[in-house]
Amino acid sequence: MPFFLKKGTKILACTRFFKENLNMDILKIKAVVFDCDGVMFDTALANRKYYDEVLQVFGKPELNEEQFINIHMMTITAAIEYLFPEMDDLSRVYDSLKNIGYKKFIKHMSMEKGLKELLIKLKDNGYIRGLATNRTNTMEKVLKDFHLEDYFEVVVTAAKVEKPKPDPEQLLLIMEKFELKPDEILFIGDSDYDRQAATSAKVGFAAFKNPELKADFNVESMDEIATILQINQ
Repeated sequence: MPFFLKKGTKILACTRFFKENLNMDILKIKAVVFDCDGVMFDTALANRKYYDEVLQVFGKPELNEEQFINIHMMTITAAIEYLFPEMDDLSRVYDSLKNIGYKKFIKHMSMEKGLKELLIKLKDNGYIRGLATNRTNTMEKVLKDFHLEDYFEVVVTAAKVEKPKPDPEQLLLIMEKFELKPDEILFIGDSDYDRQAATSAKVGFAAFKNPELKADFNVESMDEIATILQINQ
């Protein structure tokens, strides 16, 4: 079971992955930390169905594309405040969330190809495997349903920090727990919130399937992450 936190040679051969930092010392990396939605899993369909059902309860139209892009980065609390700006008292909405639940939508999530294989390689090569997500109370269920409970040494959700991403608190907690320096962490994310958190924590950042995102590396697959870390044997 993962621990759920509470409140030398420089690689220059794979230059197609690099965007900003051609001199990042990959061999210093001791921990690889993943975002969940958009990195470990394609959650677009699951999240859209979930929020559309919530909106439907209150007679609102389904998510438009701008709303969907924005809530992808947010905690559920921030998303509800964003989607219901006209309501001063959101208690009815939160009651509705409890009644709807998220568990029935997990089946619509799709695990990223090569994720388990990469996690196994990371363990075999001595890396700490972490997860930093703005999910709150659904992460344990997701890990259980996809049989990933034993694939991470540390999991930090938004429920375990005072300030979720884009604040760096999740990454700083991981650094503190394992006594890591900023240049010993590589964080893999897909959103600007992830980028901001990595920048503030001063850790390495790999942008996943988002070529427009400013990052140390821009990758399109789990296999490319293994290649960067020189563990793709």
